[in-house]
Amino acid sequence: MAAEMTPPAAAPAFLTSAGWGNARIEPLAGDASFRRYFRVIDAGRRAVLMDAPPPHEDPRAFLRIARHLCAQGFAAPKILAEDLNAGLVLLEDFGDARMREMVDAGDVDEAATYAATIALLAELHRHPPAAVPPYSRAELHREAGLFTEWYCPAAGLKVDAETYHAAWNIVFDRIGDAASVTVLRDYHAENIMLRAGRDGYAHLGLLDFQDALVGHPAYDLVSMLQDARRDVPPAIETAMLVEYQRIACPGPDFAASYAIFGGQRNAKILGIFTRLWQRDGKPRYLDFLPRVWGYLERDLAHPALAEVLAWFDTNIPANKRNDCLKVSA
Repeated sequence: MAAEMTPPAAAPAFLTSAGWGNARIEPLAGDASFRRYFRVIDAGRRAVLMDAPPPHEDPRAFLRIARHLCAQGFAAPKILAEDLNAGLVLLEDFGDARMREMVDAGDVDEAATYAATIALLAELHRHPPAAVPPYSRAELHREAGLFTEWYCPAAGLKVDAETYHAAWNIVFDRIGDAASVTVLRDYHAENIMLRAGRDGYAHLGLLDFQDALVGHPAYDLVSMLQDARRDVPPAIETAMLVEYQRIACPGPDFAASYAIFGGQRNAKILGIFTRLWQRDGKPRYLDFLPRVWGYLERDLAHPALAEVLAWFDTNIPANKRNDCLKVSA
């Protein structure tokens, strides 16, 4: 077994204390963070072991949001046991039917599954938000700045970061007023599990929400419909935006807000995926950059992002976009 998927040394004692001492531990997955996941199997029952090793990770935020979502009737994993000092959490197992693979294989209807994700967001946005910090303008700027901090140097670009943030500041002034909602922040097809025997949004099991903040309802729509990891058909993106606006009635400026958060998120992702390659030794994330660039170019074409588009046209030549890092890697 590869070292990165070897169970943590504290796992056997933790599982014994939780009543799973005879369980078999199997590698399940890692992600873009330091967290790792294992499946725990004991006769006819299964659970998921999260390894969130301190000091790199702290599972408290995950536990808080999971309990908040469960209390509101959403399908976050139930917490079966926890050891915060060791960074170990035993979770309900939602199985193997992940939205990404099920949709790609044609095992479920793509449009209907996306419609369920939109219905879930609309319902989530009707509930009081979680007790988490706001998605502040300072945070939006910090995230957008990951593009100039990581992508631009990797692409050999010397850019004007000060005017970059000035352009975003003008654009952020155009974000429409909206009720503050829980923003899960990583709401996409690889973080949705399809639960058997349930209909509508109850069919969807939620994962990877520990970074939730209180912010604008457009953000998680962008995360789902401009998915960095899979191509969402443009017709489905358009239809789902119409459906969300039909259900939630967010106001006439919602399309502009969606484009603004799309531009901000995709610029951020270009920076994060470059960082995952350069700092964390995960070059596979470079494969997603052309798709993310495509989303970003489309978002920048919206009039609400005119100043940011002008900055990109001045600072980022065409041959430094799309797959240039993939070639240089």
